[in-house]
Amino acid sequence: MWSILLTIGLLFAVQGPVRCTNIEESHEDIDLEPLDRGPYFVIAASQNVTALVGKSAILKCRVRNLGDRTVSWVRHRDIHLLTVGVDTYTSDQRFVASHFPRTEDWTLEVKYPQPRDSGTYECQVSTTPPIGHSMHLSVVEPVTTVVGEPEMYINRGSTMNLTCVVKHSPEPPPAIYWTHNEEEINYDSPRGGVSVITEKGEITTSYLLVQRTQPADSGSYTCHPSNANEKTVTVHVLNGEYPAAMQHGGQLRLGNPSFVIFLASLLTFLNHQQ
Repeated sequence: MWSILLTIGLLFAVQGPVRCTNIEESHEDIDLEPLDRGPYFVIAASQNVTALVGKSAILKCRVRNLGDRTVSWVRHRDIHLLTVGVDTYTSDQRFVASHFPRTEDWTLEVKYPQPRDSGTYECQVSTTPPIGHSMHLSVVEPVTTVVGEPEMYINRGSTMNLTCVVKHSPEPPPAIYWTHNEEEINYDSPRGGVSVITEKGEITTSYLLVQRTQPADSGSYTCHPSNANEKTVTVHVLNGEYPAAMQHGGQLRLGNPSFVIFLASLLTFLNHQQ
């Protein structure tokens, strides 16, 4: 009996306490993927792409367990084989395939994309039969508008509000600046009462505010987004009667009530500072 207890004590001393393993817990650490599974796509890494006109578009395809198979890119619009491996099989040299060494990533770059390049592209693996994963490329051209263009009429002494809207841009313009008669507006000029407010998002809006307008404020105002086309509006500041098409009291057409309240408060504050 003493010998049995001595043996158990030695086991505890050498191995430590015995731990009961939860069978369900241990299963979580086991890779249940079959060892003979063939190539497959990592969908989360192979998504649709939106690109700007003229700015390179890159489609990504991640393939696991590729083995000795090859990866190709096919354009669905005309069932055209674009690339095999890293070799290009089209006369349009804007299409370039790349593979990053020691990774599972295969990419198709479309240089200087145009709207006509929009459509479905398929990443194919040369299994038997071939397998593929499709993704959509959207090539967009941002559109800039100025509310009230091409001409606006402002009553002398009122507040001029120019609203520039940028749509269809994959990302907000890094910068938007305004010019008056082709000269960049200086918001710190002695004239005072000139300010700009920009809201960035899926639709980016820039508001140019000019208080107590005078005839000298007439002329061409141009909105210049850094990643979109510019847009110009001609403003007429009138002394007396003005056309019905005129912008009464510089009223803004805003869809965000909270921003309207903020803007009104800002204008009141600026007026008190003068």
